[in-house]
Amino acid sequence: MKSLNSVANFQDVIQIGKIVAPHGIRGAVKVYSFTESTDLYRVGAVLLLVLADKRRVAHRVKWVKAHKGILRLAFEEITDRNQAETLTGSGIFVEKKSLPILDDDTYYWFELIGLSVFTTDGQFLGKLEQIIATGSNDVYVVKDRRNRSAQEILIPALKTVVRQIDLAKQRIEVDLPEGLI
Repeated sequence: MKSLNSVANFQDVIQIGKIVAPHGIRGAVKVYSFTESTDLYRVGAVLLLVLADKRRVAHRVKWVKAHKGILRLAFEEITDRNQAETLTGSGIFVEKKSLPILDDDTYYWFELIGLSVFTTDGQFLGKLEQIIATGSNDVYVVKDRRNRSAQEILIPALKTVVRQIDLAKQRIEVDLPEGLI
């Protein structure tokens, strides 16, 4: 396990959540998680916090509980509400290499955002700017920033529509349903 000092120097990190408020009087915080699973917040995990003033500090998770769409979390080093209040607004990060390995044809959103999107006949549609989770399937928000009058294109992330994702070429190929553009 990494020491707390070495974690603060990590360069290849990804944000997994944000501290939104203190919780109680013993130093716990409320966290809005950007992940579906709480595995990265497990007891004993060392998380990197980027504070509002951009300082980076590492803290070890003491306990974590899911509650009504947020996480309640305590760090070993934070023992009272005043300390917890100073963490409000902090981003929570982990090293990318600590993320679980995904199945084939499954990607983390951060890997897809920014990729160029083309139709199967080679027409450039724009770059993937955002992904919206809808419950049944994700929706890719694509915009061509070179063309100020271009509208966003909302593309359902279905296997029948998203034909190929090539991370090496930074490219997504889609077969759009009729009438989408």
